[in-house]
This record gives sequence, structure tokens and C-alpha cells, in this order.
Amino acid sequence: MSEPVVSVRNLHKSFGNLEVLKGIDIDVNAGEVVVVFGRSGSGKSTFLRCINFLEEPTQGEIDVAGISVVAGPPTRHRRKQIRHLRMRCGMVFQQFNLFPHMTVIDNVMEAPLKVGKESQKEVRERAMALLADVGMVDKADEHPIRLSGGQQQRVAIARALAMRPQVMLFDEPTSALDPELIHEVLAVMRRLAEDHSMTMIVVTHEMGFAREVGTHMCFFHEGVILEQGTPAEMFASPQRPETKKFLDAVI
Repeated sequence: MSEPVVSVRNLHKSFGNLEVLKGIDIDVNAGEVVVVFGRSGSGKSTFLRCINFLEEPTQGEIDVAGISVVAGPPTRHRRKQIRHLRMRCGMVFQQFNLFPHMTVIDNVMEAPLKVGKESQKEVRERAMALLADVGMVDKADEHPIRLSGGQQQRVAIARALAMRPQVMLFDEPTSALDPELIHEVLAVMRRLAEDHSMTMIVVTHEMGFAREVGTHMCFFHEGVILEQGTPAEMFASPQRPETKKFLDAVI
């Protein structure tokens, strides 16, 4: 059996005296779509941000595509390992975080050019192909301010894919969108999973997406994974009353 693409062991995260994550263990295999759900404040976004060290774990070990980093002091070797790990993770945020002074195509090309040191021609070709994939190639020369929220988020997905990551992290990617725009972003994510077999960890309340696209679900509650299973198991017969109460409220 192949090694997991993402492996998290004994992950703890505290902010001062507040312990937000209390020992998370999870493996994510290639092509899996793991849906992380739970109430606000349960640690979901912190978990995601710890995977690529946007938040520094208090304790634990994270491995992404063979790059393993243990929580600890910021040595030169550790900083290098984190940089390599981040190159294997694409991340899409709740807010789109596009560079407002850059055109759409320049936003997508920025990281491969500056971080990956790739050639302008190769990066531009890949960026245009990615924009075509997310239905935004006709907006390549526009600035983000001229785009709807759904369009900006699709560009943000193309930008995250431009570094050719082995796993994509989505932190509530539709929560800042108007309801009529949510479907266009979920459609892109669905294509990523179904057509490209992209490994994804998705923090979301979109239970329709979880049911149709997810391969595994994790219910976060007060800093732990209280329950996990396939979508069929979670929707048909959740084992914990907290899980059932939450699903009853959002479905």
C-alpha cells in the first residue's frame, strides 16, 4: 500500500492558554477528498493552517508528500523543510487574497516565476491552461476588482494549482460568496476531484459537496476529531450525538 500524501501525528496547537487542537491524527491518501466540518471554533481552520505551517504547531509532526516537519524551534534546516513542504501544498482561502495591482494572469504566474524560478514562457502557457480549466481564460488581462467573488475564487484556485501541488487545502472557499456564486466554485472543485484525482482537504459547511464528492469526512469538536467515516456512514448513521445534532442543523 502506498504512503499517505498527508500524514498528521499528535497535532496540538495552543494560543496562549487556549488549546485549540488537542492531538489530531489523520492520514490522507492520493486522490482522497477529505471534508472537515464542525462548529465555528472547533479548530478546523487552525488544523488546515498547521498543515502548511501558516500556523506553527505547538506539538506534533506533519508529513506532506514525503517532507516531514516536527514542531520545534525555527532552525535553518527546519525553515528549508517548511519551504519544501509548502511547495507541495496549494491553499485556497475564505477571502480570495489576490494581488489587486496585478492582472489575473500575473496573479497565477507570480509564484512559479518568483518561487519556482521557472521560465516565463512555460509558466504563461500553464497559467492560461489553468485559467481555461476554471473558466476564466477570457478574464486573463482583467484586474481582480473587476471580477465577481466567484470569479476571484476560481482565479485563486488556478493560482494555487500553478505550483503543481500534490495536495490542495481549501479553507471554507465558498463562505464569503453570495449563494448564487457558490455553485461555480464547487463545480471547479468537483472537476478537480473527478477529472484530475486531486488530493484535497476541504473545510466546508457545503454538505451537498461532501455527500457527492467527499471520500472521507472528519467532524471536529472542541479541538479533536470526534467522529470520522465515509459520507454514506456519516449521513446515514452518525455515532455521536454531537455529530447528529450538527448534521441535522445544516442539512
